[in-house]
Amino acid sequence: MTVSVIVPAVNEERHVAAAVGSAWDSGADEVIVVDGGSRDRTCQRAVEAGAQVLVSLPGRAVQQNEGAGQAAGDVLVFLHADCRLPADAAVQAELVLADPRVVGGAFRQRIDADGWLYRLLENGNAWRARCRQIPYGDQGLFVRRECFEAVGGFPVVPLMDDLMLARALRRLGRLEFLQGPLVVNARRWEKQGVVRQTLRNWFLLAAWRCGVSLDRLAGFYRRHDR
Repeated sequence: MTVSVIVPAVNEERHVAAAVGSAWDSGADEVIVVDGGSRDRTCQRAVEAGAQVLVSLPGRAVQQNEGAGQAAGDVLVFLHADCRLPADAAVQAELVLADPRVVGGAFRQRIDADGWLYRLLENGNAWRARCRQIPYGDQGLFVRRECFEAVGGFPVVPLMDDLMLARALRRLGRLEFLQGPLVVNARRWEKQGVVRQTLRNWFLLAAWRCGVSLDRLAGFYRRHDR
């Protein structure tokens, strides 16, 4: 079983090398960075770290689908550029994928910051992912290639592409949630505040489930992400 790690990136020169390095250290057979139009040295840093670099139109779903289309692995791992995989990520994934009923999964997070609010958030995210079988994209989603292709990859939408993919995969089989931990950069919580960022995420998710259009939610997200 071969593993390809796909890293979508835009202007991530400060973080992409660590993400790529963690992918190699985790046992990946291939690491692909898909750049969505960076104006900094993201591509240079990725190449220096040993990744294959592709260039695509911007948009995380578009970039991840592009990387998946070029990847050679039996298992696809989607890693955000400000995250780092655990050193045994490939082994963890391969162990659960030995069960043919398992189509993919994700990892427990460790937010790279001190404080009880971050530990509470980690535990809450782990509970949600395990109980509801819906991981977020920053949990290192992994999936069998044939299952990813069977559902058509990530839907090309401005938000919620990770949740929509997970829902589609659940129709094919089970998702497993592994101990990891996958390290997540704390920058968005530090910028917005843990409570404010969490409440905003809950609002977006609830509004989406109530039928608010993704384009409208994306506009709200951009206005409140400054």
